[in-house]
Amino acid sequence: MEFILPFQRDQAHPRGPPMAPHHSRIVERALTRLKLRQLQLLIAVGQHGNIQNAATEVGISQPAATKMIQDLELDFEVKLFRRTNRGALPTVFGETLIRHGKLIFSQVSNAAQELDDLNVGNSGRVVIGTLLAASSQLLPTAIESVLRTRPKVMIKVVEGTNDALMPALLAGEIDIVLGRLPNLRHRSKLVQERLFGEKVLAVTGPKHPLAGKTGVTFEDLKRFTWILPPLETTLRRQVDQYFVKREQYAPAIAVESVSFLANRALLRTRDFIGLMPEHVPSLDIENGLLTRIDWDVPFGAGSVGVSHRGEASLSPASIAFLEALRAAVSEN
Repeated sequence: MEFILPFQRDQAHPRGPPMAPHHSRIVERALTRLKLRQLQLLIAVGQHGNIQNAATEVGISQPAATKMIQDLELDFEVKLFRRTNRGALPTVFGETLIRHGKLIFSQVSNAAQELDDLNVGNSGRVVIGTLLAASSQLLPTAIESVLRTRPKVMIKVVEGTNDALMPALLAGEIDIVLGRLPNLRHRSKLVQERLFGEKVLAVTGPKHPLAGKTGVTFEDLKRFTWILPPLETTLRRQVDQYFVKREQYAPAIAVESVSFLANRALLRTRDFIGLMPEHVPSLDIENGLLTRIDWDVPFGAGSVGVSHRGEASLSPASIAFLEALRAAVSEN
């Protein structure tokens, strides 16, 4: 297993460099004067773009809301909003504080949820974001392992693409994301751990004209319709780049989808070609429900792993799940 850490500390300063006086002063003010109601208002103004509507949502008067924002700007020594004819728009400083405010509220919500789970005997909670590459075998194996040792843990699974899951992870709404690791994005803010490498397969139903054919070429594939991942995914960008290089080939696309169940059903009933990480259709291929096309896909190889905000941010249940994932990989 390979670890990709967001930074490496200076060996001569294991605790990092001392804080600058200006930074220390702001931290001290935040610790002694910052209130959750202020952050709640800040987030509401960012959502509404209007102080009056935000004040109504929080349950205070507009003058009180304006005073709260002014106090925040004095404490942090930055301008948080720009007043325009379109309302109150957050500056880069405002956007930063709003993002951290959302994370704080998410952590408070997670703490409350964990306490509630413990109170009713669930013994902890973990929220897992998953991509298609990991959902068919690795994820169920890890869940089974955790539930054997911690039968009262509550596990929530959220499926999606990196574009949706990574912001939720950064915001504290998800504890761990399992799936294809982003090539460059998000690395500076997260800990990423590679579990294994995986390639992509071209897959069809067992009655497809190319099923069982050997030595399939790209020319053989061109006359068929494709099921492709959505435009915002890394794999789709790689697919499109490959097609452009093949004499500007524009494939006939019937469906854009990362839903395995929907894609599986369509491949079995129509002469479509689908692209999937090799672990996803392996059991269906073994049982004859799907067929691998005899064509080496020249793109899409990548690393499958986990992303999180650092083990210090994980609950005991989340750490147990992370260890179960590592064990499941080492056993296969």
